[in-house]
Order: sequence, then structure tokens, then C-alpha cells
Amino acid sequence: MLESVLVANRGEIARRIIATCRRLGIRSVAVCSEADADLPFAREADEAVLIGPPPPAQSYLDAGAVLTAARQSGAAAIHPGYGFLSENAAFARQVLDEGLIWVGPTPSAIEQMGDKINARNLMHRAGVPVALGSTEPVTNIAQALAEAERIGYPVMVKAAAGGGGIGMSAAAGPEALQTAFDTARTRAERFFGSPAILLERFVERARHVEVQIMGLSDGQVVALGERDCSVQRRHQKVAEETPSPGITPQMRGGLLAAAVRAGEAVGYLGAGTVEFLLDVRKQEFMFLEMNTRLQVEHPVTELVTGVDLVEQQFLVASGDPVSFEPAGVRPEGHALEFRVYAEDPVRFLPSPGEITQWEEPAGPGIRVDAGYRAGNTVTPFYDPLLAKLCVHCATRDEALGRAREAVAAFRLAGPKTNLPFHADLLTSEPFVSGDYDTTVVAGLRP
Repeated sequence: MLESVLVANRGEIARRIIATCRRLGIRSVAVCSEADADLPFAREADEAVLIGPPPPAQSYLDAGAVLTAARQSGAAAIHPGYGFLSENAAFARQVLDEGLIWVGPTPSAIEQMGDKINARNLMHRAGVPVALGSTEPVTNIAQALAEAERIGYPVMVKAAAGGGGIGMSAAAGPEALQTAFDTARTRAERFFGSPAILLERFVERARHVEVQIMGLSDGQVVALGERDCSVQRRHQKVAEETPSPGITPQMRGGLLAAAVRAGEAVGYLGAGTVEFLLDVRKQEFMFLEMNTRLQVEHPVTELVTGVDLVEQQFLVASGDPVSFEPAGVRPEGHALEFRVYAEDPVRFLPSPGEITQWEEPAGPGIRVDAGYRAGNTVTPFYDPLLAKLCVHCATRDEALGRAREAVAAFRLAGPKTNLPFHADLLTSEPFVSGDYDTTVVAGLRP
């Protein structure tokens, strides 16, 4: 097992990784910007190193500053969490070149799956279902129009080198494609450093279902169940659950098998997620992308399996066997996660400010992964995620009831939050019935 880990992240995910370090007796090192020095994660680590001013490019995205902090603190390994440098293959190589342990997949796997077009082509060769779409980067509008004619409208336009729904939009015809292409290309270059675009067939009634995989030290890849991530605003997830209420046992088996093939195709190590789009009308699934890191929504998988995914990441990174029986994992019960953001609950716009009240719900079946507490300030420099409110019960109906109680009991004051949105979601007929798709948020907030 590792002796010390530097957590190259912030907020709730840094705090969550530090908690597993503490449980396992691993010395934890936090890195923080000047804006985050008083947040819980920086105070709970065994050591905290200031790495720069608030802007991410001058702190959490500054690979040199992170590596300097690792050298100065004597950390043996680096866990990147999610976002920031977590899927940066060049940074992973730098970590390894420094003689440190990288808690993540190989740089090669990150590279192969980071380019969405390359990933699509690789998955197709591996026998994983892939939607009709681009096999080469689309670099100009003439090429985009030709591709759209080949694929057939409507099409989804997205950055080839990025994720998170940034710049992604659907186009129903040539005129809409011009606008969507220009927007996607501009945002792709701004956020991911590459203007390359890909087009895919747009699925009008879709569910977004992903599979948690774990690549083991012996080369085996195992699937630990699926998560339904169809509750999204601006193509970004806001609530998740497992098991998915929208798939049959037969489809679940197909999804898990396809995810394992995807992991095997790149020699995957550690925790990763293979995302699929499910065509509700045709009852077919297709590969969307692979996230070569720990997911925001990993707690629901931990709740139904009893497996600490961060612990398994540490073990795999050390070359050790995992602490669970790979063939014996049987998810039990139903788990839901609700992302609590400092944002306007209607327009979903960030709402920074000082937190004047913070009272978390507690009790059986309730888990809160929080990045803040009363007295902290939510700044405009980072994603406004405050906490993840999770519930776990024997059945979905019981979990829905527990979630309604927990959302009502979560007392937050200062910034606006999206807790009222979650309260509405938990009483909406589509979500309660389980018969929903990626348009469910639009139905609540037209």
C-alpha cells in the first residue's frame, strides 16, 4: 500500500480521497490555491501546500507547481481526482518520470480515449457498438455539411478532444449546423486547445447510462455495475442512480460486457467509466466516451457494492490485488445521488458568495460528500459544486422517499442552491416512475 499521496484537486473530491487515506493510514498532502486555503480539504489533510493564486491555470492546472509540491512534501504518489489534470496524459508521464506513482490508468490509455474520434474508431474495432458518426476530425463547415448529409439529420456536434458537454449541441438542418459548428469549434479551442469537431447521429429520446470498470493489476478488467446519468442540464449531469430503472437485465448484461471489452482494448488500469447512449425507441445502446478517471458520481456505485473505489485505485497503483473478490460483487439495493450546486435553481447560473448556514442531513442510508461548511466562501473561479447528497435503500421507492426527506433537511443559506430543483425532480412523474430520458430537466425548467 502507498505511504503518502498528494491529492491534486480541491473541494469535495479532495476531501473524499483524503478520508480514504486517513482510514488506510496513508499520509495525505493537499494542494490548494489562495482562494481555497480555509476549505475543509486543506485543513483535513496531513499537510497542505499553497500552489498559487485562484485562477486554475495558475494553481490546479499548473503541472509544475503540483510536481514541486510533491517533491517538497515527499509524497510518493499523486491522485488527480477528476477534472483539472486528471485526464492529462502529458502530466501523467511527468509524474512517472519524476519517479512518483500515478494513481490512474497509463498515459497511453488516457491518450487513446481522450481523443473522441480515435476512441470511437478503437471501440468499433473492439466490437463495442458505436453510433454512426465521424471517423476523422471535422475542421471546416463544408466538411461538416458533407458529414451531416452522410450521417443524416439531426446530428450532434461536439468537441473531438473534450468532454463534459462543453459546446455540445444538436442541429436539425444545415442552417442550425452552421451555428452549432461555429460555437462548438470556438469552445473546443478555448477549453481543450483543439478546434477539431466530430459529428454523430443525434438520438432524440436517449438515456445516458455508464458502466464503472476497474482494471486490475493482473490485467483483468471487471465491471461493477451501471449508473443512469440521464438527468442533465446543458448536457451536464445533475443527478444519478443505480441500478438504472430504464434497462432490462438482458441490456444490462450487454452494457457490462461491452464496457469490459472497452477496458481490455486499451489495457486499462484502475477506476474508469465507459459511457453509453441508449436509444429509448430502438432499445439499442452505443458507445459515447470513456472517462479515464474517478467519476463525480462514483458514490452510488460504492453504496450498492460496498467497495471503496479510491482504496482500489491505491491498491492497483501499488501493483497489489484489490480488496474485493472480482467475481463476487453483487450490487444490493438502490442508490441515488444529487449534485448540490451554488446556482440559481431555475436558470442554473452560478451563485457565488459566503455560506452563512450549512446543516447536512444525516441518518441511515444517507451519505453527504461535501466540500464546504458554514463560513466558507464559494468563489467564481471553480465549478460551483458544493456537495453530493446520496441515499441508499433496499428499493427505489424507499430511496426516493429517503431522498425527499434528505433534500428537505439540507439547510444551506448564503448563495442560491439547486436544492429546490432537486425537490421538484423528486416529485416529477417522469423521474418518480423511472420512465425518463435526457430531456427530463427541460420538462421541469422549460
